[in-house]
Amino acid sequence: MSIRTERVAELIQRELGNIFQKELPRNGTLTTIVAVKITPDLAIARVYLSVLGAKELAQSMLGHIKKESKFFRKELSSKIRNQFRQMPELEFYLDDVAEKAARIEELLKIANAQPKSTDSATP
Repeated sequence: MSIRTERVAELIQRELGNIFQKELPRNGTLTTIVAVKITPDLAIARVYLSVLGAKELAQSMLGHIKKESKFFRKELSSKIRNQFRQMPELEFYLDDVAEKAARIEELLKIANAQPKSTDSATP
């Protein structure tokens, strides 16, 4: 990523986070923007979200955010209107890295808890 796309991604992440804080419903979930990745032509911003709460609630929240993506794009545009010729399209995804990391950690604990067999052939 170029310096320009990194700065744009940071700006979108910060401003969209502020918008989410004000506009998203509080239904037992905590929604956080984990990362924003911008295409080199600045046409598409992929927003990765972490939603703490039940998996069903996370999917529901993602559906709500995707449904309201035009609203979020408009709000974002009003906050940073002088930065772009054209506001990037927003695409939202659930970031499941934390979930995968927890699963790997669980598997490692299980593997470490199993007794190690000693090889009688080695002195």
